[in-house]
Amino acid sequence: MATRFGGILIAACLLAGASGAMAGETAKLRYQLSIYSDEKGGPMRQPEGVACNDKSAVVVGDTGNGRLLRYTLEEKTVKPVGEIRAAQLASPIRVQLNSRSEIFALDGKQRRILRFGPGGEYKDPVGLEGVPAPAGFVPRSFKIDRSDTLYILDILSARVLVASPDGKYQRHLDFPRDYGFISDLAVDFKGTILLLDSVKAAVFAAAKDAKAFSPLTKGLREHLRFPTYLTTDGRGILYVVDESGGGIVLLGQDGSYLGRQLSLGWTEGLLYFPSQICLNEKGELLVADRGNSRVQLFTVMR
Repeated sequence: MATRFGGILIAACLLAGASGAMAGETAKLRYQLSIYSDEKGGPMRQPEGVACNDKSAVVVGDTGNGRLLRYTLEEKTVKPVGEIRAAQLASPIRVQLNSRSEIFALDGKQRRILRFGPGGEYKDPVGLEGVPAPAGFVPRSFKIDRSDTLYILDILSARVLVASPDGKYQRHLDFPRDYGFISDLAVDFKGTILLLDSVKAAVFAAAKDAKAFSPLTKGLREHLRFPTYLTTDGRGILYVVDESGGGIVLLGQDGSYLGRQLSLGWTEGLLYFPSQICLNEKGELLVADRGNSRVQLFTVMR
């Protein structure tokens, strides 16, 4: 496996006086290393997905090669474990891990979510039981919370489907009115569901028991060119991936703008059409740097 270490420090200062858990603090991402290949030295090709957990597991959706790659991450060192190939998987664009380290991958060509065991063995496609009409769904993205509840962004019926770990339908929320294009969703530690609108560069939110989404932010167009991915950390801070702008924007729990990190480029520590990111409790952040055909590891410094 080819890795490149560097001491490049990419910092982004948060606005003084911003509200939220990080108000008045400064956050920065310290570049650690880049992952370019599998255990045999074979290169990644335009990876769009990356997932990680607090048990040192990392899974990369190596989209251009139609496979998943497994790694372990310990003490800032990445070790390749092996690849996962399955006839049912053609183009993994989003990857998630549940509490049992099972791997879930969204196939961008077939528009279905596939489940693999912790060791990479293929299990089954994810289906939902009891979904109200239309019973079918077309996932654009999905998330799994700490209780293994499944949240699916259904672009067929413009709704978010919520299901139990065993695939039983629980509820759904319709997309907000006058949305542009909803590209991703996230769930914070309070159970709030968040939606990312790429066209309007805005975030909508629905509290745990809410029946509808409300605007969380005003338009963030001056800070985001075309956002496509959204996640949160354990403190409720939102991380928004600006795909076209090659950066990551931080927002407070109330939607306030906290700052921008990283920038567009090709050298180590810079991004070119980033896709999915993941965070763990150790303050490690991994980015699927699609345009540079690599995954980069950063440490979140506060």
